[in-house]
Amino acid sequence: MADSLQPHIQLPATLDVRYALLPGDPKRLDKVKPFLSDPQELAYNREYRSLMGTYKGVPVLGLSTGIGGPSAGIAVEELAAIGVTTLIRIGSSGALQPGSRQGDLIFATGAVRDEGTSHAYIDASYPAVPDSDLLSLLEEAARDFDVPYRKGLVRSHDSFYTDKEETVDTYWSEMGIIGSDMETAALFVIGRLRGLKTASVLNVVVPYQGSLESGIQDLVSGEEAADKGETLQIQLALEAIYKDATR
Repeated sequence: MADSLQPHIQLPATLDVRYALLPGDPKRLDKVKPFLSDPQELAYNREYRSLMGTYKGVPVLGLSTGIGGPSAGIAVEELAAIGVTTLIRIGSSGALQPGSRQGDLIFATGAVRDEGTSHAYIDASYPAVPDSDLLSLLEEAARDFDVPYRKGLVRSHDSFYTDKEETVDTYWSEMGIIGSDMETAALFVIGRLRGLKTASVLNVVVPYQGSLESGIQDLVSGEEAADKGETLQIQLALEAIYKDATR
């Protein structure tokens, strides 16, 4: 039934919304709120906090996905079930190339599927790629606002604390991968399998060969560069949504 709630995100299809922003951290929705007209908190179950408002007249849902592919995958499935068709991840990333600084933005052109969730859906040879039109709209928005960004492949993974993290990061850096996160691959694969348009805008919080702990702590404490990156990624994602809705 249209008014029945999805079991995890606790949202109904009667919301009648096509567009969603997907931060990992529930607190990041506090940064989304000021961009929306008449934002309303909807639900908060486990890692899934949601709110809804309008951006330049376009209804937009914000839903946190928590950490990792499994919870992101659940969010994608349940959002599809209530009629959402376009999803943009606004997440954090570690840099895998020299020269990247905190607050730099990455537009993911594809993701290394070095995680488990996407493999539960389909063979490893299936690509993890965004919707090309949505990616182009993000780039257009970045040009409109004169926001620098880096575009390229990222790696999605399942752990920060294996005994070989440095070796793994060095390998993927040498292969030309520019950043790492935990959710983009699952978003891209499940989204495409379900006929959804997806994209991922990542904010660098850990420079290449920087400290994971200090990078995450800088983000939590509102360190200036990372904080600015969060604001910019939200702005560009919302502009891309507006452009898609009105073209």
